[in-house]
Amino acid sequence: MRDLLNRIRTAFLAILVVLSAAMAFIRLMSVQIVNGDDLFNESEYTSIYTQPIKASRGQIVDYKGVPIVANKVGFKIILDASKFPEDNKEGNEVLLEALKLLKDNDLEWKDTMPITKEEPYEFEDDTSEEQQNNLKELVGVNIYATAQNCIDKLIDDYDIAKGGYSEEEQRTLAGIRYEMLHRDFSLSNTFTLCDDVPLETVTKVKELSIRLKGLDIAEDAVREIAVGDVIPQEIGAVGPIYAEEYSELKEKGYAMNDYVGKSGIESAMEDKLRGEDGEKTITVTDGQIMSANVTKEPKGGNTVKLTVNNEYQRDVQAILENFIAQLSSRGDYSSVRCGAVVVLDVKDNSVLALATCPTYNLFDYNEDYEKIANEKDSPLLNRATHGLYRPGSTFKTITATAGLNEGIITGNSTYHCEQKFKFYDITVGCTGYHGDIAVPQALRVSCNIFFYELARHLGIDKLSEYAALYGFGQHSGIETGDSAGAFANPDTFNELGADWTVGQVLQAGIGQSETSCTPLQMAVQASTIANQGVRYTPHLVDSLYDYAMTEKISTHEPDIAAEIKLNNDYVYDYITEGMILASSNGFPGQYSLSDLGFDVAIKTGTPQNWRDGKELTDTAFVGFAPAYDPQIAFAGMVEGGEFSKYMIRSLIQAYYKEYPENGSCYGMDSINFLPDRPRNSKSVLNDDNESDENENEGEEED
Repeated sequence: MRDLLNRIRTAFLAILVVLSAAMAFIRLMSVQIVNGDDLFNESEYTSIYTQPIKASRGQIVDYKGVPIVANKVGFKIILDASKFPEDNKEGNEVLLEALKLLKDNDLEWKDTMPITKEEPYEFEDDTSEEQQNNLKELVGVNIYATAQNCIDKLIDDYDIAKGGYSEEEQRTLAGIRYEMLHRDFSLSNTFTLCDDVPLETVTKVKELSIRLKGLDIAEDAVREIAVGDVIPQEIGAVGPIYAEEYSELKEKGYAMNDYVGKSGIESAMEDKLRGEDGEKTITVTDGQIMSANVTKEPKGGNTVKLTVNNEYQRDVQAILENFIAQLSSRGDYSSVRCGAVVVLDVKDNSVLALATCPTYNLFDYNEDYEKIANEKDSPLLNRATHGLYRPGSTFKTITATAGLNEGIITGNSTYHCEQKFKFYDITVGCTGYHGDIAVPQALRVSCNIFFYELARHLGIDKLSEYAALYGFGQHSGIETGDSAGAFANPDTFNELGADWTVGQVLQAGIGQSETSCTPLQMAVQASTIANQGVRYTPHLVDSLYDYAMTEKISTHEPDIAAEIKLNNDYVYDYITEGMILASSNGFPGQYSLSDLGFDVAIKTGTPQNWRDGKELTDTAFVGFAPAYDPQIAFAGMVEGGEFSKYMIRSLIQAYYKEYPENGSCYGMDSINFLPDRPRNSKSVLNDDNESDENENEGEEED
């Protein structure tokens, strides 16, 4: 009996366990299968997104801290994906009303889709195959699709044809829908319709945003030009990211909506100017924003302090422009319009001035780029850094360096000049009869035959070696980039597909033949002489500060690009002596370099250059001052002109005017060519002025 009761009890407990397990299983099935979709859908309605908070771009200031490019608080019209209609028809209405608002307020939305604005739709003429393929991939058509196919796909995808819109409206909507795709419009990325919106428009947008879902105003740091006339080519510009750039920039953390430096300092210092974006975290539940909190504050970009002093740059620009204007007012030089001047600090080749003519103003550049781009003589070209010229007789200082340092000549060695020099089957000439002449006097009178003889003894390999040590045929290393130029030797001729002949060594020795360089390279050449053979890398950036300029982050340290090992310690004594002698040649009183309170070392040249299908004689100079305690090195080139050396006195006087802490010079009350003197108020060139002392280099003669 007891055994029976135990079996009954055990069976009962087993049944209870089985029932409990069954109920648990049923409950689990209910949760996972029956109610699983409801629970999953409920979880889908809550999402978290992050939105970047753009950092303010760093400023660009001159050496005294005066802003050249800064920022101002501005507003932009945006579309916010969290509020923008999901229904295409409703969204299209919002877009058309928003664009009408822009038009009514003289604002512009830029359509970048590279397809014509009217039927028959074709790809724009300047659209590359890569751009076409990127567009097709973005729109979702095959590689063989036409422009019309792309438009049709956009019209179909966004129900544009259903709205009863005109052809123009349909193309407009297709363009903006493409741009929204292109700029990755989403909860993580707002879409900017228009930048830098005036306050009166901000008010209208705020009023309309109640009705136009997704349309809103966002505060923005707007890039502002504070000074437009100071080295505009080197300051550069910022612009939107292009599709072909995005794949690379995306890896660096850029969004498609970002702006990036496109040229000049804006591009070269992009990593420092950019700053670090902040972050906003957005929680969306059932399509409603539940919270939007800043989880990371943005950090403004670094302020870039340049080596250029605004006022000295303006002085040098005015000196160049007024010289060209006054020279061109003479009949013989009526076609003279272009040139460049460079001034460097010899201590480390800090750029003090980069003047180029013609030039432009950054304000005008932003207003009407096309007009400037199409102007005569290419003002967008910085001739100081990218203009390539034969250096002519200014190169003779390099030939002299090689001869003295290699022991081919000493300071007292002479060659004999009888105006003609026969070399194999060619005869070359000199513009003077100089008899027996040594290197200082040869530099003073620019004797061609002395340097022909020296070049012949040196040979092209040695000339090439020293040209390279001075920086010819290579980029200078300046942050914003420059042209490398070339030195006339067999390698250069081979690259040009030309035959090298033995007589070319003579022309190479006087800066002719296929030698080409920039005025910046010529100024570096002068600085290298002033520094006894040490060549510094020229630079525009002095230092970096935090955004508010309260803390210095780094300072540019002098960078030695090359150093000429001196075999003879007298090399630069004789070259400097010759350049000082040259500073007394043919200067009328108002341009004299002999009464400044110190000696000036210069070398001038009148090289022949081919331009516009004809041979023209340019005018050039290099030099440094004071000769025995150098502070500045300089170079200049004027296309098709003469007398460029007459600018040197004004360059030096203006330097001491703007940098009084570095000393002074005499005659400060007689600075020529400065902005306060009206152009052409008085001719600076008298008809009886001398030409550049026997400087015509002379090509080979039969």
